Amino acid sequence: MELRSVEELMDLLYACRGVRDATRRPAPSVDLHDHALRTAALLRRARPADKELQLAGLVRPVGRLLSPADPAGRAGRAADAVRPLLGPRVAGLVWLHPRRGVPADGDLLSLRQADEDALTSVFDAGVLEDWRTVLELVSVHNSPMRTVD
Repeated sequence: MELRSVEELMDLLYACRGVRDATRRPAPSVDLHDHALRTAALLRRARPADKELQLAGLVRPVGRLLSPADPAGRAGRAADAVRPLLGPRVAGLVWLHPRRGVPADGDLLSLRQADEDALTSVFDAGVLEDWRTVLELVSVHNSPMRTVD
């Protein structure tokens, strides 16, 4: 599945509400929607200018919905889904995130740290609609229809 619009992505992110990821041990199961918002918010605090990194934290959980029966394939499915919309960098971060044996650069380390911190952090991370403008900006920037001036 390839996401072709911000609206499709927003629908998928909304569908994460109430879905719990119980595969993360020893952490308690977490609501994917809330976890995504907290991860993105933590990345916004740590790296305010890096919108693509923030969005990687936001969209990473969609793999759980796209590949519920294949935990090993979730990151790849999520990366493939967001690549046409959000570009290769976001897709790459989403794909590499769970691969712990992969040498990590600063971006990947920041994403992993925010992901872990979001499991135990309790704060108001806002609502998904707060991210629509950022999603639209990154989507337009990565659009294949974009003209170069």
